[in-house]
Amino acid sequence: MKSYDAHHIRNIVLLGHAGSGKTTLAEAMLFESGEINRRGTVEEHSTASDFHEIEHERASSVFSSVLFAEWRDYKINIIDTPGFVDYVGEVLGAIRVADTGIIVLNGHHGVEVGTETIWKHTVESSTPVIFVVNKVDHEQSDFWNTVQQAKERFGRETTVVQYPLNEGTGFNAIIDVLKMTMYVFPANGGKPEKQPIPESELERAKQLHNELVEIVAENDATLMDHYLERGELDEEEMRQGLTTTLIKRQVFPVFCTSAKNDMGTGRLMGFIDVVIPAPVEMPPVKTEGGTLLDADPKGKTCVFVFKATSEANVGDMSFFRVYSGTVKHGMDLVNEQTGVTERLGQLFVVNGKKRQEVDQLEAGDIGAVVKLKNTHVNNTLHDKGLNLVLPSTEFPLPRVRVAIESGRKGEEDKLGIALNHLHEEDPTLIVEHSPELKQLILHGQGEMHLQTAKHRLENRYKLDVKFVPARVPYRETIRKSVNTDYRHKKQSGGAGQFAEVHMRVEPYVDGMPAPANLTVRGTESHELPWGGKLVFVNCIVGGVIDQRFLPAILKGVMEKMSEGPVTGSYVRDVRVSVYDGKMHAVDSNEAAFKTAGRMAFKDAFIKADPQLLEPIYNVDVLTPEDVVGEIMSDLPVRRGEIIGIEADGHYQVIRTRMPLSELDKYSTILRSISQGRATYSAAFAEYATVPHTIQQKLHDEYVAASTDEE
Repeated sequence: MKSYDAHHIRNIVLLGHAGSGKTTLAEAMLFESGEINRRGTVEEHSTASDFHEIEHERASSVFSSVLFAEWRDYKINIIDTPGFVDYVGEVLGAIRVADTGIIVLNGHHGVEVGTETIWKHTVESSTPVIFVVNKVDHEQSDFWNTVQQAKERFGRETTVVQYPLNEGTGFNAIIDVLKMTMYVFPANGGKPEKQPIPESELERAKQLHNELVEIVAENDATLMDHYLERGELDEEEMRQGLTTTLIKRQVFPVFCTSAKNDMGTGRLMGFIDVVIPAPVEMPPVKTEGGTLLDADPKGKTCVFVFKATSEANVGDMSFFRVYSGTVKHGMDLVNEQTGVTERLGQLFVVNGKKRQEVDQLEAGDIGAVVKLKNTHVNNTLHDKGLNLVLPSTEFPLPRVRVAIESGRKGEEDKLGIALNHLHEEDPTLIVEHSPELKQLILHGQGEMHLQTAKHRLENRYKLDVKFVPARVPYRETIRKSVNTDYRHKKQSGGAGQFAEVHMRVEPYVDGMPAPANLTVRGTESHELPWGGKLVFVNCIVGGVIDQRFLPAILKGVMEKMSEGPVTGSYVRDVRVSVYDGKMHAVDSNEAAFKTAGRMAFKDAFIKADPQLLEPIYNVDVLTPEDVVGEIMSDLPVRRGEIIGIEADGHYQVIRTRMPLSELDKYSTILRSISQGRATYSAAFAEYATVPHTIQQKLHDEYVAASTDEE
């Protein structure tokens, strides 16, 4: 294929709630451009973008797919993204390199929760947006209601460019109020016939045309003057005005399609070619150092890697956008993050799993290269001596987690390597080796996200893995003060061990007074790695314990604090005062005092009204109003404390607090209650008291699984 310059490239990302028809629309665009000669379907597993086995099994997109269409001397780079919030990492990476987002709305369901989430991402990235109301051929499609919902949620800038005639099962015509033309489609879709707008629709079309012209003109003083003088703007003025207002997010044009029947696709692509901003028309990208990079093919080469894949028959592939300069086969570029020089091998443009080799890619274009061993998602590659870093995609924190185990002995290392590969491809999958929980934890965005990872481990890497519940990082503390003592004495023929320690263990709070009735000789305050404090107080009088043994006592206490007496969890916020004891001139040593300190602390802790604490999260549930009641009724069952509820557009936000032990299961539960229409975000809040019955149950389980320490 020929090389396209930044004036003739368009970079779009297809966004939308699951089931809105993004993949089908992409398929229609490829067919219209001649890139494919037959339109595949999701049901037949024959589309260009959904080509992974798991996507065929689920009949929905799981990964973002990079595509392109050559259309009337323009190259349209298309990134088709998944609609489920679980795969937000794929969406954010695509938005990062696209110049315009096309948000696909389901004419039957209107603005859905997934749409709301995606909209927020486009706001954060300042991405220009076009709306496409798809499935207007559905018997229950309601275009005007969908548009009204969009206006209410996204603002009056949401402006109709097209609307369907004969909406529903008889849909066959689109009225275009920009061109003031009606497009009538044959029964099997494809190229329409241009006809005058019927008299019955003329008044509405003129009104919508005027609204479109006014919103374009009001954002440009020159265009407003022309509009006031002539009462109209010519075609070139409208084109320029629309492009400018799109870039500034001052207009969100609304189109309509039946992607399944290939009706309206060609007109949408024509608008993409002529109106949506080219890379050279977008504001130059700003590096982290503040340098502005224009899409200049003659400038220094700088590219950004936004996606990575690893396939059995393809190998590792890195997808990138060229922000400056020209990328050529065989050139050397420096990875700014790693400092490694990478030699670019074969360059490709891709349509799903099909790839086409090219000699070069100019600024503004999107392509792929294989076998960059030291380059990852979010890395910047550039000519030597540039020292540039492009802004990284910011991925959200994980929402769910699970512990993962190898089903076959000896494959633990292989599992670790595979999980690292999955994280390289999808940075929203976080792998944690937890010494505290003694588990390998996989964090993700939702249950489907984790199951997709499991599918890849089993099918791509041929591993036998199983998911088990992730343990909860509880904390242990106490609620009262206790004095205790412990004598450690062992004689085994040779040198013996002897140590006796008397200590007071009490709950610690900042600003508390010195230990009552004890003489304080020294105080150490230790900030614990897992949160909270240990304050260790030396109250020894008269040398009953040599000062050199105090660090051993402290070490014994810390050892037990790393595996608390109640459930084996970390202990926090205690004060330990060592005030008496005994030692032996021959048999006392550090090991003996370490053991005595550990056992004295354990005994005191058990007697000091131990309290188990659990992590609590602030949870915001975004939900349609009609399922608010069911969700709120379910929350107390999960020990959720409802803080309040407030409106967010035509949705409701339920603010609640929920323990992590319940939150791990909530993604699946919420999807079931809301039929996938509600979503949530969560952030750690604090540690709070565990109910007594749950604490007792956890303690009993721990004791049953433990062995005697001595």
